[in-house]
Amino acid sequence: MTETTADRDNYVQPATSWVRNQLDAIDEAGGDSSAAKVQGRDVVVVTVIGAKSGRPRRVPLMRVEHDGNYLAVASHGGAPTHPQWTASIRKNPDQVSVLDGTTETAMTSRELSGQEREIWWERGVAAFPSYADYQTKTERLIPIFLLEPR
Repeated sequence: MTETTADRDNYVQPATSWVRNQLDAIDEAGGDSSAAKVQGRDVVVVTVIGAKSGRPRRVPLMRVEHDGNYLAVASHGGAPTHPQWTASIRKNPDQVSVLDGTTETAMTSRELSGQEREIWWERGVAAFPSYADYQTKTERLIPIFLLEPR
């Protein structure tokens, strides 16, 4: 998914200003997702197709990578509800891409459960320890999705 400025104008814009600011920093850096960090850690930009709008939505998420696969953690900072992109990735699992640095890769997504979820959850917490704190703040089990190259 190579994008242009016109493509970015078609995106559903994030509701929160700090997410918009992260994406603006990435755009200003020529699309380099390493231009934005959270707590000193790299992010990737996951693009999903909106469940309702059918339009692309960009989401900066913590970089959790293993053997070319990525983890998308729907933590929402420990809020009681899932982030908006969760419905989109569930509805359109074959229309996902990951921008890591300046490399964008088309991906498919699947929600993890059982032992595979436990292994990837540990990887996620190792990459971003705040995920463990977020899980204690909410009664919901935070959904996690494995993003695999197509």
